[in-house]
Amino acid sequence: MAILLTDLTAATMQGGYGLLPDAAIVMDGAIRWIGPRADLPAEYGALPHSALGGRLVTPALIDCHTHIVFGGNRAAEFELRLQGASYEEIARKGGGILSTVTATRAATPEALVAAALPRLDAIMAQGAGTVEIKSGYGLTVADELKLLRAARHLGTLRPVTVTTTHLAAHAIPPEYAGRADAYIDEVAIPSLAAAHAEGLVDAVDAFCEGIAFSPAQVERLFAHARSLGLPVKLHAEQLSDLGGAALAARFGAQSADHLEYLSATGIAAMAASGSVAVILPGAFYTLRETQMPPVAALRAAGVPMAVATDCNPGSSPMTSLPLAMNMACTLFRMTPEEALLGTTAHAARALGLADRGTLAAGQRADLAVWSADHPAELSYRIGAEALHARYIGGRLVA
Repeated sequence: MAILLTDLTAATMQGGYGLLPDAAIVMDGAIRWIGPRADLPAEYGALPHSALGGRLVTPALIDCHTHIVFGGNRAAEFELRLQGASYEEIARKGGGILSTVTATRAATPEALVAAALPRLDAIMAQGAGTVEIKSGYGLTVADELKLLRAARHLGTLRPVTVTTTHLAAHAIPPEYAGRADAYIDEVAIPSLAAAHAEGLVDAVDAFCEGIAFSPAQVERLFAHARSLGLPVKLHAEQLSDLGGAALAARFGAQSADHLEYLSATGIAAMAASGSVAVILPGAFYTLRETQMPPVAALRAAGVPMAVATDCNPGSSPMTSLPLAMNMACTLFRMTPEEALLGTTAHAARALGLADRGTLAAGQRADLAVWSADHPAELSYRIGAEALHARYIGGRLVA
């Protein structure tokens, strides 16, 4: 049933904030009309009507990079980093991703879903209507499938769209130490083929880094993804510059993510390919890094920038997109407008979702209603509970 919303300021996120003061929105599962209330067509005047008290309406936020399905936690490593240990040192001693792998392999599918639900609920409670979830903590064919099935199941339990990303090329497990090529051949590619056959994967990701996989190894995985018709994205240039972003761009990647060590060559390649730069300030903050992603250079090159929580047990245990937006502004000098575009229109682009991320006729009716006067407040506040309501597919949800 179509409904009418009035007494609101709409941030359409078209051409920037795209502010419409005193706006009205007509929607069912999709937005049917949006514009100044004074221009509302007469045929919509008799629809069921909700007045929003002058509140701000944006597209529901989109968290385009998360790892929320996992076992255990890594609070002990947080303490080690505070004592001076680096992320790479912890990883090389069997900590980091591999410690989560041990806990995840031991967890039942039911336990993984139960543990992930509070994280998903927390992200939704901060305005999200779409959440991407990666695998990558199983590192066997069976365990990667277990993670992707859990992620798919989460999307049936809550009023949210869940997209799934295959990330078996996340780390090299102990049983493949020194045999990364064999791991790609025996686990990463076979698990991708099985996940695709089961309809469990929307995109393919990898971690291109000295402690993970080389560009040549990633290229073999991406070639297989292309043969299956699946889009790719890449964890690139987080700890060093291996040219991962340029590699991803050659495959027309939806996004390259992290990018602290991104070079001018990588920026040019992303600009040419249209790949989105996904900025992840939570990991930068938690790991106490000092090398910032080249936001000004990305801006100058016209590369769209998304912002995500990177919610994961080790380097970014964060479940708030508004907090990620604040960090992107404070730590990386993004503007509040860029930060909100980064969690709406540009985040949708990073997931290949053309039906959301802006408020326009024909777009999916996923809306966030905020107790705010201006969209800059969403990046300005720290730890505030500004969300008033969410509409998902045109329906008011808890």
